[in-house]
Amino acid sequence: MATVVVFGGTGYTGGNVVREASARGHRVVSVSRSEPKDPVEGVHYETGPVEQVAGQVIPGADAVVAALSPRGDMSGRLVDVYRELAQQSAAAGARYIQVGGYSSLRPEPGAPRFVDGEIPEQFRDEALEGEATRVLLAEEAPEGLDWVFVSPAAGYGAWAAGERTDRYRVGDDVALVDEDGGSNISGADFAAAIVDEIDRPTRHRAHMSVAY
Repeated sequence: MATVVVFGGTGYTGGNVVREASARGHRVVSVSRSEPKDPVEGVHYETGPVEQVAGQVIPGADAVVAALSPRGDMSGRLVDVYRELAQQSAAAGARYIQVGGYSSLRPEPGAPRFVDGEIPEQFRDEALEGEATRVLLAEEAPEGLDWVFVSPAAGYGAWAAGERTDRYRVGDDVALVDEDGGSNISGADFAAAIVDEIDRPTRHRAHMSVAY
């Protein structure tokens, strides 16, 4: 049993990770700005500003999952917050898994990332901030930090929750597509991939993509 701390644990991605990790018998601590609507039995919920709570919950953690959204009062602050989480995770000796976006992937090896191309205006700020958090890890992560930056498929989100299939593929920083050119992953399967990476690490200081 591992101690898994999930920042953004009442959000879409974080909530799925909380449920998956708890179902596998891990000790789970959820950190968020709001109380959960449907709390998971056995999960310890902490509410409050990330900067205030982090120092209380990261020491003793085996894995830290950062699944915050650059929205609301977190908009424009995600890089600074994640820098602090990464530093505290390194100090605690915890594995650090940071959830990013599809836009940080490439269409093919060596090609520019999607975020460097045309992105609809309504999504651009979030895409840029998400990419900035990837750059943070790639260029500034503490030397001793075992980190993974995880990007979901293009068709991922509460608007396309999908169903659990217990199957998925993982790649590096190149987007995975199916035989029809589609890129999708359900919330439950994406969470399973993250917890599988906690249980059986396969990537270290690397970018990981998840899709069907």
